[in-house]
Amino acid sequence: MELTQEGQAALERIQRWAKEHKLDIAGGKVRRTSSRFCLGVEHGDYNGTELFGVGTDRFIWFAYKPNGTNRIRLFSGNFPDDGVVSFESGKVPAPKSAEIAHAWARFPYGVDYILTREGFKLPYGFDAVLYGNIPGGGMSRSASLTTNLILTTLEVNHYEKDEAPDLKIIDMAQAVENTYIGSPCGQLDQIMIYFAREGMGTYYNPQDRSIKYVPLGAGATDFRIMVLDTGTDRPGLEKSTYAVRRRQCEELVGLAQKAGIKISSLADVKDETLYRKITDQFRSQHADLCDRLTYIFGAQQRFYQMLDAWKSGDIETVGAIFREDGVGLRDQYKISGPELETMCDLVRTVPGVLGERMLGGGDKGASGALVKADSVDAVRQAVEAGYPRSRPDFADRYAVHVCKVVDGVKTFDGVL
Repeated sequence: MELTQEGQAALERIQRWAKEHKLDIAGGKVRRTSSRFCLGVEHGDYNGTELFGVGTDRFIWFAYKPNGTNRIRLFSGNFPDDGVVSFESGKVPAPKSAEIAHAWARFPYGVDYILTREGFKLPYGFDAVLYGNIPGGGMSRSASLTTNLILTTLEVNHYEKDEAPDLKIIDMAQAVENTYIGSPCGQLDQIMIYFAREGMGTYYNPQDRSIKYVPLGAGATDFRIMVLDTGTDRPGLEKSTYAVRRRQCEELVGLAQKAGIKISSLADVKDETLYRKITDQFRSQHADLCDRLTYIFGAQQRFYQMLDAWKSGDIETVGAIFREDGVGLRDQYKISGPELETMCDLVRTVPGVLGERMLGGGDKGASGALVKADSVDAVRQAVEAGYPRSRPDFADRYAVHVCKVVDGVKTFDGVL
């Protein structure tokens, strides 16, 4: 399996860092994990909705090799000031401790903590160097890294797939963020990365935890996924509006249950009668909570329309629903941010832009757009002309990414 030109450039950087920091990865392997692009329902995972998305070609490259000791030694090219992270399995800082709150090492520590808690014995260490080009906020950098770390650690310690099945990997990746780091994420990111397949949409049904692959229908307009990185720094989900929204959704479910309404999540509110019953009963005192439900309810109705449109190759309808979801995230869920909306405003009026909205956890990070292939240059020009003028503080930090749909996980041997 050959690396792309971009992958080869990443590998050259990794090999240089390995030499500088005396980490032995020569003859080892490279595991590449993707980013993700959610088509629906953004913020639906922790509300119990069905999910649909694709893997995209912004990656974490992780080069590794067993080192014959019981120590794990890691260097991240994205955080060079942290130097080499070195530890023995089972000897990591306590969950959510202050010493790891701002260090990227909380991810490998968390992986070791969760795997050990789940009964995996990890006597074999490895040297590794990693590098990523996933924008910080909106494309699931943390889920990509965590998934990569889990798969690598299990492989080095000789565990087979039947000992750590697919959904177990998803659950453990979420637990790293929920239990160890303190981030209240759902499972959307991990699912859309781990299961992603080139050229396919991934459909997840939480009712039976099933995965289905949905090809884009024949005859679809040639389009591109564009990611519009605002250049802003988004805090961890535990420090953001995301955590507030999750609590609000859970609060409304609790209020409904106390009133005798039998729901376990907002995803259970699928028919108009039940939706009206809840909003009529609680809007006068809990208008904000009802707004959250309004977004989830509407997004679920649109979800099936979007899925049917994808199957039939009607990418124009997929884009229109993507845009409508964005309005709901902005006005009802209130999870967007000013820089994210500036990006949306700039590209919305460009001919050939089929839909646009904020991505990911919210507040900061990146927006995304579905764009006809022959309009990509016009979108880039609109952003380059308008964003630095509108957001001068980020004039030298924003970026525009044109993405393809790719496999979520690939391993390369014989490239080091």
